[in-house]
Amino acid sequence: MSPVIRKRPSKAAKKPASPKGKAKKSLPTIASWADDLYLTGDAERAIYNRLSRLEGQVRGVKKMLAEHKSCDEMLVQISALKQAVNGVAAELLQAHMETCVLGRVEAGEGVRALASLRNALAKVMKHG
Repeated sequence: MSPVIRKRPSKAAKKPASPKGKAKKSLPTIASWADDLYLTGDAERAIYNRLSRLEGQVRGVKKMLAEHKSCDEMLVQISALKQAVNGVAAELLQAHMETCVLGRVEAGEGVRALASLRNALAKVMKHG
């Protein structure tokens, strides 16, 4: 059974003006496709909860800094933060595949699905 895919919240999209009014040639990007595909409610909640835990961890490290805890202790917590951020990225990528990518495949748009997945992976790998 496929997850229930929600419609993306609407945003007023603004396109930056090209210099001197000239149109810039570029390949289409995922953002320009403006699909209605979005995460499931469960996925959104899970990611939100992970981010909330991350906020707590950051506050904990800031407190350690204010209390002049050892660098070793803080580095252990920073390492845990990095792992937690990677966990959020992995969960978001998984949800993206289960909603946005799968939705495109089911709609017969396999090329767009692969482009979406490639774009998402490139972002994760670039900053990983």
